[in-house]
Amino acid sequence: MERKTKLHAEPGRQELVITREFDLPVSLLFKAYEEAGLVEQWMGTRVVKLDCRKHGSYLFETADPKGNKHLFSGTIHEFVPGQKITRTFEMEGTPFDVQLEFLEFESLGDDASKLTMHVVYRSAAIRDQLLQMPFEWGINMAHDRLQQIMTN
Repeated sequence: MERKTKLHAEPGRQELVITREFDLPVSLLFKAYEEAGLVEQWMGTRVVKLDCRKHGSYLFETADPKGNKHLFSGTIHEFVPGQKITRTFEMEGTPFDVQLEFLEFESLGDDASKLTMHVVYRSAAIRDQLLQMPFEWGINMAHDRLQQIMTN
């Protein structure tokens, strides 16, 4: 099955560009990122906190198959409804540093939109280490769920 979410990682760079086109109006795509109940559904995680505004923050909790809990958190630096979110992202209890994420939401017509995520890591080595994990598979699976949930 073709993966619809595309990752572009230039060798030696500390950034990653992730793009995905959705068969959704941009308003619904953005809504999937700002409403806690929707985030829980498509990300498969529990939303402890989601304060979508400039200087807001978020905290997500998930559990692995062994029942170990993992926390993901960050600060929202810019929030422009329907257009963009700039935030940090941290996986607590892991060797990965905080990353900076620029999410841009673009309308491609009445029933189509595009998400572009520009993610900046502390170093190219950290980015490359993350890409060795099933990261690409996971983000594709999550985006596929987002499309399905927002279509129904």
